Amino acid sequence: MNFLDILSLAYRTVRSNKLRTGLTISIIAFGIMALIGIITAIQAMNQKFSESFSTMGANGFTLRLKERNFHFGGGDNNDVKLSKKGKRKERKSNLGKNITKEESEQFVRMFQYPAIKSISLFGNRNSIASYGERKTSPNITMLGGDENYLQLNGYSLAMGRDMNPADVESGSNVCLLGYDVAKKLFKEGIERSVNSMVRVNNIPYRVLGVLASKGSTFGFSRDNIIITSYINIERNFSAGRSYVVAVMTNDIHQVTEAMGEAEGIFRAIRKLSVTEDNNFVLDRSDSIAEKAMNSLGFLTISAMVIGLITLIGAAIGLMNIMLVSVAERTKEVGLIKAIGGKSKMVRRQFLLEAVIISVMGAIFGIILGILVGNVFSMILNTGFVVPWVWVSYGIFICSFVGLLAGLYPALKAGRLNPIDALRYE
Repeated sequence: MNFLDILSLAYRTVRSNKLRTGLTISIIAFGIMALIGIITAIQAMNQKFSESFSTMGANGFTLRLKERNFHFGGGDNNDVKLSKKGKRKERKSNLGKNITKEESEQFVRMFQYPAIKSISLFGNRNSIASYGERKTSPNITMLGGDENYLQLNGYSLAMGRDMNPADVESGSNVCLLGYDVAKKLFKEGIERSVNSMVRVNNIPYRVLGVLASKGSTFGFSRDNIIITSYINIERNFSAGRSYVVAVMTNDIHQVTEAMGEAEGIFRAIRKLSVTEDNNFVLDRSDSIAEKAMNSLGFLTISAMVIGLITLIGAAIGLMNIMLVSVAERTKEVGLIKAIGGKSKMVRRQFLLEAVIISVMGAIFGIILGILVGNVFSMILNTGFVVPWVWVSYGIFICSFVGLLAGLYPALKAGRLNPIDALRYE
């Protein structure tokens, strides 16, 4: 008998024991489903993180305040340096000192690298917007920017116009409404919002335009915002916050060079000496998403552990079933050997049966895992996700499990004496 004949015989044997095969396949399928399902959900979360945080793409970076670190238990403290005499000297220069409007504007003037620059300032998260008798909940986020803010933060206009340099420099009470805010205040049609006067915390603002919808991230709306100039934010919503400068280069290969030049210029602006560490941070746009995705690594490890434990249990169950199968088919094995079948052929048949059961369990588990994982992607409103690498891993792992589980029963069946097997009751 050739390999295809043995494979066909093994498949018919597996199919003839539907209940036993079904139970074993179910155990394997649930293990793979847990693994593939969690991996699929993690990939959906990664995709959402990338969409949410990498708004400038891979060719942008931000310059923000480095927050003061607090150390407990006598650990190393980066705020303390050794003086030339070997004595510990505490540096209080301007660590934790906010980046000011003047410093941000000076950086934009001095940074001559070919790139688009934008200054921004956070206002608050609890503003109330009103128009006539209509009023929003006190959960509007106020943001301050300039004429380049929308481009560098991934926003676009649904209607109206953006702020121009004159609006920014004057700090006039003009604003851009987020899509959800416009829908709440102008139920008869958001197009009526342009050039209308709305009140934000009882301060009148003229609406220049409405932002296109960006949806929500993990249940938090990105359209529940109002954007005005950073000068206006400092005047009307000042809370002593630090400014942020965003930079977008023309090409991804220019980012490292641009960040080096930006660091040198801003160190001079912040009046840092050669021996002092930076009291600001330069973050690449894609690194924010990368850090968030790296924090999900423990979920991948958890999925692998869950899948491994389940597959070990499935392997033990599969081996037990194959041993039972050897005992039940002792006469069959004896007959095959009596008519000229070799031990090698018997071993192959039992090994193939174990592998077939394992692979069928893997296929069902992969399908279920992808479906379960994509329920999560539907909640996050991302595209359909298929973790192809882990799909191939799943099939390989299950094939290996099938080989290990079927090895001992196959060897046992191959060693049966044909005469004793034929007389077995």
